[in-house]
Amino acid sequence: MLEAPHWNPKVKKRWQPQVRAKVRKKVASTDGLVVSTRARFGFTAESGTTDDARTRDITQALPPEWADRLFTAREQGANERQLQQIAADGLAQMYFRANNSRAHGLGMELTDVERIDIQL
Repeated sequence: MLEAPHWNPKVKKRWQPQVRAKVRKKVASTDGLVVSTRARFGFTAESGTTDDARTRDITQALPPEWADRLFTAREQGANERQLQQIAADGLAQMYFRANNSRAHGLGMELTDVERIDIQL
């Protein structure tokens, strides 16, 4: 069985930010990310076209610009709720509005988050 290497704290302190920066650049420029969540989604739209909120399990790939928005907001000190809203906006655009090719004007609210996982 292989053991994890024992990192010199000075090496780890210098190395980790470089690795994070490299991953951030790749995800925010080419790869995007995947959001997996279980939460209550509610919708707003024109009169008579609303959909009551209900709990859904959704896993959706988001393009690089959403990764960049999340990383930038986090670096600027966004709180958990603000980061969740960015992820919700990405899900609204890509999952519910099919990258804005349908359901124009559909607004979405994410509440009662049971879990949210972001995979790079």
